[in-house]
Amino acid sequence: MANKLKKGNEVVVIAGDHKGSKGKILEVLREKNRVLVEGVNLVKKHERKTQDNPQGSIVEREASIHLSNVKKAS
Repeated sequence: MANKLKKGNEVVVIAGDHKGSKGKILEVLREKNRVLVEGVNLVKKHERKTQDNPQGSIVEREASIHLSNVKKAS
């Protein structure tokens, strides 16, 4: 099946916990049939201490969701 979703497209989540959310596609992971959508499916990641970030921190990032759970916004 051809994938018509591209980076920058506006999409709506049609299934899952974030159903009804809208956002722009940040990245398409074609091998895994997944997409990253701006502001949808946020998860907290722990960052280790580095010279740039001496305290370490907890950062919220987008996690991927399956292509079948999104559709182009009208």
